[in-house]
Amino acid sequence: MDIGQTIYISSQLILGAAAAFLAILLWPKIRDASWMLIIFGIIVAYIETVYSVLKLFGINGDFLLIFDTVPLITFLLPTIRMAFFIAAFTLMVIKQSRNK
Repeated sequence: MDIGQTIYISSQLILGAAAAFLAILLWPKIRDASWMLIIFGIIVAYIETVYSVLKLFGINGDFLLIFDTVPLITFLLPTIRMAFFIAAFTLMVIKQSRNK
């Protein structure tokens, strides 16, 4: 692993950890469903980052859940993250259209 890859991995882990930590701190103070979904999406994004780093180092559980030839966890993590963001933004659009 070269220095560029090390810096990239370190920055992803540090910034992702900061975002997830702040999202978890914000969690008890937020009662809005759309913001809760964004918080869930950020936490899943950090889980996805940690999983990709573990996979890079050869530590993974891809063989546990395989659908056809695709590892299920590799498919589910980005899909769940985007689903949370889509649901959050949909709720925000609905809330904004009702306020007008």
